Amino acid sequence: MAVTLADVARRAGVGLGTASRAISGQGSVAPETLARVQQAAAALGFQPSKVARALSRRTSDMVGIYVPDFSGDFYGPILQMVDAELRAVDRHMVAANGCGGGDRRQQALDGIRFLQERQCDGVLVMSNALRDTDYAALWKKLPRMVLLNRRSPAHPENCFGTDHRRAGRLAARALLSRGHRDIACIGGPHSAPDNEDRMAGFHAELAAHGVQVPPERQVEGDFGLAGGQAAADELLRRGPRGYTALFCANDMMAMAAVSRFGAAGVRVPQDLAVLGYDDSALAAFTTPALTTVRVPIRAAAESGCRFLINLCYGLALPVQRDFPPEVVWRDSVAAGPHEPITFDDDTP
Repeated sequence: MAVTLADVARRAGVGLGTASRAISGQGSVAPETLARVQQAAAALGFQPSKVARALSRRTSDMVGIYVPDFSGDFYGPILQMVDAELRAVDRHMVAANGCGGGDRRQQALDGIRFLQERQCDGVLVMSNALRDTDYAALWKKLPRMVLLNRRSPAHPENCFGTDHRRAGRLAARALLSRGHRDIACIGGPHSAPDNEDRMAGFHAELAAHGVQVPPERQVEGDFGLAGGQAAADELLRRGPRGYTALFCANDMMAMAAVSRFGAAGVRVPQDLAVLGYDDSALAAFTTPALTTVRVPIRAAAESGCRFLINLCYGLALPVQRDFPPEVVWRDSVAAGPHEPITFDDDTP
């Protein structure tokens, strides 16, 4: 039979209200009385009810997170990190992803509504499908909402992510610094703001050095392996290569492109340098190992989660705001045929 608070109060010789204050830490209790209650609780093996404790504080002790997909090596590590951060402060995670009817925007709205209906104390959201107007409307219902990998003018202090435009410029500099000026690229969906930022930074940095990527060398992918393979097939179909380097807007598409070009007899990096983006967990284990732009999304998500924990529960966990990207050099980018451009540092 489970030990109750009444059992503890009886053993300690105090009233139920005094025992409750002593166990919860809320309210005034004399030191000697507190010690007596604690000794009684320990002797009886009393375990306070998490549900009752949460109800007394008018919280659920749960934080929700919405991500578009549970699969793959991008969202999985973020979910694991959020769960670990919450468990470290004795709270728990409720997760939702995009599924069911409607387009990706509607799926995101439905997923966030699901978290709201579960009485989550706060919500982390990671979605490129929602518009700034959607986020502004959601904040009116969910003031304790934090965006990951997304900026919004409505509440910039609640947004955590890297500077993708800066990261795109670093990608261009990586290829220019190795003597590549004839370049092709596989971008992500135009509907994704972070993709648009990285590609804008990439093309702007190339243009600053007199380099342009012709339209016939630009293909859109979907961030997935199949999309990367289809994009590589399209580049191959368009005729004579004429370029010595390929930039892909994420590592998954870059890996698929390396495979597809290799099957077509194009050697990486001897015939074609390939540069990825993200520095995913698999990037170091491809053949050749993938040179990529590391964007510290996990670190940004960690700080975003801590910011939300502080907001919900009045804690003071450390929070960072700057998450600089960097190039991780491996084997998939070799020297090109042109004079390398020297950069003083990695800051565009």
